[in-house]
Amino acid sequence: MHCPFCQKPDTRVVDSRLTDDGAQVRRRRQCEACGERFTTFESVEFKLPMIVKTDGRREAFDANKLRASLEHCLHKRPAGAASIDAAIAAITKRLRGWGDREVPSRRVGDWVMSELRRIDQVAYVRFASVYRKFEDVQAFREEVEQLERDLPALSEKQLSLLDDPPPQGRKP
Repeated sequence: MHCPFCQKPDTRVVDSRLTDDGAQVRRRRQCEACGERFTTFESVEFKLPMIVKTDGRREAFDANKLRASLEHCLHKRPAGAASIDAAIAAITKRLRGWGDREVPSRRVGDWVMSELRRIDQVAYVRFASVYRKFEDVQAFREEVEQLERDLPALSEKQLSLLDDPPPQGRKP
């Protein structure tokens, strides 16, 4: 490794440690020529598969684009950044394990729906309405009914998607 101060090629590792998450090695180095110390980080570089769009275009996986999509679906919903980070990590892990150089965007969309279904039902339906291109209210209703059949026990932090309770103080 070249010294960032004097550009000489002779540096030596003084100390090596794993980062807190264990995903990188932190190395303290010292230049043999000028004596300056600096830190480098070493991590595994994964080559994720290319995403094949429905029109045949191929593009690199972009975690920022995925994050923006998840944040859009979860806008004003009771899901925190940790939920979004976990969903991105799960989808990235699936991509790494895909085993092929390309993955259809439909597959990634299915993974996103799976994660949203786990995080928040309303966000799931928001995403599904665009992803599945609902043409009418009936298609939307069918998706909500399927969701209610698949997830009979609503989580305490999520409200029902249909049949809102009457306002307090009034009878139905």
